[in-house]
Amino acid sequence: MNCGFTLFDTAVGTCGIAWSEHGVTCLQLPEADRARTHERLLSMVPGGLESTPPPHVRGAITAVVRHLRGEPGDLASVDLDMSRVPPFRRRVYDTARAIPAGETLTYAALAERMGKPGAARAVGQALARNPFALIVPCHRVVAAGGKPGGFSASGGVTTKLGLLAIERAGAQRPAGAGGPAGAYPFDPVTAVAYLRASDPALAGLIDSTGPFAMPLNEAASVFGALAEAVVYQQLSNKAAATIHRRVRALFPDSSEGLLPEQILGASDEQLRSAGLSRPKLASLRDLAHKVDAGVLPELEAIRGMDDEAVIQCLSSVRGIGRWTAQMFLMFRLGRPDVLPVDDYGIRNGFSIAFGKAALAGREEIEARGARWRPFRTVACWYLWEAVERTKQGSSA
Repeated sequence: MNCGFTLFDTAVGTCGIAWSEHGVTCLQLPEADRARTHERLLSMVPGGLESTPPPHVRGAITAVVRHLRGEPGDLASVDLDMSRVPPFRRRVYDTARAIPAGETLTYAALAERMGKPGAARAVGQALARNPFALIVPCHRVVAAGGKPGGFSASGGVTTKLGLLAIERAGAQRPAGAGGPAGAYPFDPVTAVAYLRASDPALAGLIDSTGPFAMPLNEAASVFGALAEAVVYQQLSNKAAATIHRRVRALFPDSSEGLLPEQILGASDEQLRSAGLSRPKLASLRDLAHKVDAGVLPELEAIRGMDDEAVIQCLSSVRGIGRWTAQMFLMFRLGRPDVLPVDDYGIRNGFSIAFGKAALAGREEIEARGARWRPFRTVACWYLWEAVERTKQGSSA
């Protein structure tokens, strides 16, 4: 049986799908990163060829993408190739597909619906081997008393609860609300719902803070955004804004942002007169040289790179380190899954949010942050807000 497969991006990370001429043979939910998703999918479709999906599979991909954004979708209409699925498991999967989105059914109740009372354990075993994750919604099947039970996808029960939260958030969204809100390349409603389910303690901070409202200042160019970031490093916003305004005032035609040729054509004395320190001047010149020489990609190319590749690329510029690159990802590109563990505000906010007496360390934040994937950016904003609210409370 000929089988093709491909990877595709969703609001919760990179998924994989495989198919035959008869329908979808496998849907793989995101692993820790794209490479691991690819590896896991290959293990499930040995001999499969990575290829362009045919129309019926493209329709399935669209339905999955919409579903994981919390939008209404009809996964029940996706054709599955169950030719290699034993009859009992096929009955389990068909019955599970009838459970409405956001609702749950116990293993025992599912067995009864199949006309097999007492087969709850067998039902659980069948769902544990489900190759059609999400399309056959095993995340909607729970243990007695509504306990989550097991889940074989990456992230285990946390992923299971997160998928249910996405479905329930979609059901609560007003009719006509459509896709992602604002300019974010992800849906904040879905992200917040996922975080609530993934980390009940963080949910308390979310409740007390309110809706996600991280500002997104989209970049007009890589150079303009990074030049501004360099100026702002290690300064208060007020002081940095003054210096940045003075630098731009040197060039009357910089209304849409600084250009590399402007920095390269100005003298050290001119740039220093605007308030730039010698290290920042050196950084700006190195940045201008690299952009002018084509060493740094254009903005469109940057948008197509994964987070770690962007960090490595931008960090090649003098004076731009991992933290600055992460801020670019978050506040310029709106990437949803960035966790700057060395940021003092994140460490402080983590300690406040989770009642830590001492400043949290990076290992502790990374470990907890695994629960927040693939929306760690959103969690970070709430941690920063915890610090701001504490400041406001102490000054009241």
